[in-house]
Amino acid sequence: MTFMACVGIVLAAMTVYANSFAGPFIFDDLLSIPQNPTLRNVFAALAPPGGGVTVTGRPILNLSFALNYALSGYHVWSYHALNLLIHALAGVALFGIIRRTLTGFGARGENQTTSSGFVSAGDATPLAFAAALLWTVHPLQTESVTYIVQRAESLMGLFYLLTLYCFIRGAESGLLARAGVAVSAAPAPSAPSPRPGGRIHGRSGTWFALAFVSCLLGMGTKEVMVSAPLIVLLYDRTFIAGSFREAWRRRRRVHFALAATWIPLLALVLLAADRGGSAGFGVGVSFWSYAATQFQAVSHYLWLSVWPHPLIVDYGVKWVSSAWDVMPYAAFVTALVAATAVALVRRPALGFLGVCFFAILAPTSLVPIVRQTLAEHRMYLALAPVIVLITLALYAWLGRRVWMAAAAVAVGLGGLSIERNTDYRSSAAIWHDTVVKRPGNAYAHNNYGNILAQSGQPENALIQYEDAIRLDPSYAEPQYNAGNALMQFGRLPEAIAHYEQALRLNPAMPDAQTALGNAFADSGRGAEAIAHYTQALRLDPNFVDAHDQLGIALAKAGQPTEAITQFQQALHINPARPDIQNNLGNVLRITGRTTEAMAHYDEALRIDPNFAQAHLNLGNALRDSDRLPEAIVQYEQALRIDPNQPEAHNNLGTVLLVTGHPREAIAHFQSALRLDPNLAQVHLNLAMALTSVGRSDEAAAQYDAARRLGVNVPHPGN
Repeated sequence: MTFMACVGIVLAAMTVYANSFAGPFIFDDLLSIPQNPTLRNVFAALAPPGGGVTVTGRPILNLSFALNYALSGYHVWSYHALNLLIHALAGVALFGIIRRTLTGFGARGENQTTSSGFVSAGDATPLAFAAALLWTVHPLQTESVTYIVQRAESLMGLFYLLTLYCFIRGAESGLLARAGVAVSAAPAPSAPSPRPGGRIHGRSGTWFALAFVSCLLGMGTKEVMVSAPLIVLLYDRTFIAGSFREAWRRRRRVHFALAATWIPLLALVLLAADRGGSAGFGVGVSFWSYAATQFQAVSHYLWLSVWPHPLIVDYGVKWVSSAWDVMPYAAFVTALVAATAVALVRRPALGFLGVCFFAILAPTSLVPIVRQTLAEHRMYLALAPVIVLITLALYAWLGRRVWMAAAAVAVGLGGLSIERNTDYRSSAAIWHDTVVKRPGNAYAHNNYGNILAQSGQPENALIQYEDAIRLDPSYAEPQYNAGNALMQFGRLPEAIAHYEQALRLNPAMPDAQTALGNAFADSGRGAEAIAHYTQALRLDPNFVDAHDQLGIALAKAGQPTEAITQFQQALHINPARPDIQNNLGNVLRITGRTTEAMAHYDEALRIDPNFAQAHLNLGNALRDSDRLPEAIVQYEQALRIDPNQPEAHNNLGTVLLVTGHPREAIAHFQSALRLDPNLAQVHLNLAMALTSVGRSDEAAAQYDAARRLGVNVPHPGN
């Protein structure tokens, strides 16, 4: 029956999350996985990147993503598969913990006062299965399973549960071993008697070692693991030893070893500093302001445990504005804490569930977090004691009929989880869902705007940015993004105003400095553009785009030597940018360093063989070097990739005319003029080509067109 229960939990998890495998990387996934270079090497993964991304200070989490990368690169299926496996194993571990706890330790001889006494022996396994099943299929878990990067929560949860399960098995093995000694013949006088708190041997020692390893791995996965050693000690006191004194006397080595895992956790927390300014006591958010928000957060978590709708991936920031606003929630949570304290004395088993709930939530409820005051993934493990308590209450009310109720509820919860997974099918879907459910979330509007902009909908993106600015005028990102959208419409003065406002709100934005420089450059204000590119590089000396744009601006300002330096610095940081290779080639060519220029055009084309502009520029360099047949090949390649290049048609026509192919040249000059009739030089080139084949009347018309467009062409007979 136990095996079938485990199989049932795994099959339920697979059924519920079968439709999650196509969900792409979204939101924080992008910084922690595709943009995380440490994943490309398993050993490098043990030193995750800083900056406050999800994997910062969490080497085991980062390593798990590196294993996925080794298996499938950036194809998401393996990431989802491992998330599902972690969740299914966590469900099985929870089942094991509940079953062994409901069976009771008292019947096995250590402390007759601590037997669970909740259920009859025959009901323990089905009841544990019901609770674990409900926890596994509950929609609140979707954020920690379907949203890939929130593996931080589920993997930590698995290690937390395994720590407790392995401890229980170790204590149980030791208890049975002592019971066996009691019923056997008396030991030989030379045999030492077991010493409380002494060495632990045999099977129990193996289980305790596994508990230690699980605890250590959990500490390297997420900081919420910090309470695990305390919960294990409380479990020992509540269900095994009967008192803290007795638990410490019998298993102090085990408890001390588990507590020792706080040392590496402390080191990881110190190395991660304040997680890039996103969490900690020095991030500009007062403890009291943040703590006040958590009364409502905890109340909301409990409501979602019994009525999981609506589910929202990002609640944004909502600070408490008045003591009266928080009062009802504070009273409710305070009453729960008081009830837990009373239960610890009078009903220790129920008190244990309450302590588990609050201990798991404590790190994220007490340590200030800058942006998300509420997040559903924090309930991943904290949901377990809630579900266990509900299941036991139903059992006390319905008796064995609880199985039918649990089955019906599991089907309903599983259906809601399957439906919720569809919201993760794309970045656009999840952010649209968030905007609809949380219309006051400026962050969600900004992110949805970014998705719309990336999908070629700048008009709709601008609407979202404007909503974000209206909701939070102090939020710099949508100001910057609105400027980008306005640039696409050619509304330069408005774009400049938004960029300047973004920089007033947050001067340390190198991307906004660069974008403002671009807007000034497009407005013909080159000196101001150069100043902003320079400021961007002061903020981030490795910002490749700022080096590139500064190089372009310096070249236009008649400073080619300085421009070359900027392009070279950009390529030193990222040599795989074909556009910068091409830009450097252009400046080298105008300074007469044609051979070097051609080398950079060649490199650009090696990186991107379909880079039409690089083919055109290489053709120009070959033409300047009198390598005309090779130039023709490059012009033809450029036009094969992009036939709508008037310059390529004109240059190819010029070389064809020089090499004795006037009719082919005429065709290309005409193609150039179809694309842009206002090219005076092309009219003149076409006139000369027509004259060379005796089409004088047509040539005269082209000469006239060239004159009208400003070319000084002498009239016949002058």
